[in-house]
Amino acid sequence: MVKKVQPEVTIVGAGISGLYVSYCLTELYGIAGDNICVVGDYLPGDSSANGYTSPWAGGNFSCISPSDENTLWYDKFTYQNLGALSKALLAHFKGKDGEWLGLARRPSSEYWDYDPPKTKIDSLRSYLENFRVYSKDELAKIKPSPPAFGITFKTWNFNCPVFLVNLATFLKEKHNVSFVKAKLTHIAQAKSYTNDKCSGSNDKHIIINCSGLGAKHIGGVADHNMYPTRGQVVVAAAPHVAENCLRWGKDYATYIIPRPGPLHELVLGGFLQVDNWNAQDTSKEETDDILQRTTTLLPKIGKPESVAVLKVAAGLRPSRHGGPRVEREDFDDDGHLVVVHNYGASGYGYQSGLGLAFKAVSLALKGDRSSKL
Repeated sequence: MVKKVQPEVTIVGAGISGLYVSYCLTELYGIAGDNICVVGDYLPGDSSANGYTSPWAGGNFSCISPSDENTLWYDKFTYQNLGALSKALLAHFKGKDGEWLGLARRPSSEYWDYDPPKTKIDSLRSYLENFRVYSKDELAKIKPSPPAFGITFKTWNFNCPVFLVNLATFLKEKHNVSFVKAKLTHIAQAKSYTNDKCSGSNDKHIIINCSGLGAKHIGGVADHNMYPTRGQVVVAAAPHVAENCLRWGKDYATYIIPRPGPLHELVLGGFLQVDNWNAQDTSKEETDDILQRTTTLLPKIGKPESVAVLKVAAGLRPSRHGGPRVEREDFDDDGHLVVVHNYGASGYGYQSGLGLAFKAVSLALKGDRSSKL
């Protein structure tokens, strides 16, 4: 039987969006990793507050995302398919578990100072495990004041820097996906980066643009709808806390996110500061505010002054006016050069990103083959 010759694929960006795309291409669509090259300014294992946002994320499935129809679908797809992703990785890393992998399950409670959109709650109710709405009596016990609405469910938690490295390692070891560290100034340069293991292609070259905040400046894209949403977090050692707790206000967000792994880290936040590019500096005033809000919301953390702070960090979420861009561009009539954009997921890249990646890959390969789902 003659093996079907496949397109070459270059993925621009090695954050969680680019890695999810690589996973969908190889595991869900059967594209050979020999035909895939990931190129980025930074690669998993690197750290940059401004240029590489994925390692800085708190990392869980929460209600931070918008309530439009598309995002609700992206969230649902990701939540329902993370189990298969975890299973595939753990089958490769024999003898390891979710705590080592950086992707594990935890209980979560989320509260709102206002009534959230019914469409969002109805969607969440349809698929979240252990979903339950809190009673008024339960809400009355929440400090500093009773929220208007709350839910509890079983969520997914990420240890983001660890998970990025493990997912990239899986893609390299199992599928021979290549990773190249290089800074592109124009999206057209991506065509020059291919996997040197590729033994032949069908003359179709697909570029999938997962450049995040870089999409604002890279030539050929220059999307001025992109903007940063700055966050500051406190990372603490807290082996006695293994639950998520989040509260959404009109002008603030408070979150407590445990990271899987032996260090028992707790990510405490936070802030959603629009158009603030300052990820180099952290503020003691903001740190004190975070500690006060999180220990009030979840008293079992301890007193603010007793929290074992490991580090304080700031990072930039890759936000976009109008929401994420998932769009295909054909650059010739024969479809030999295709660019698919997949960026702008802001603070919900981990929880919506698998759905976004699946849509992006579906657009890239339309008419070529069916997925394994």
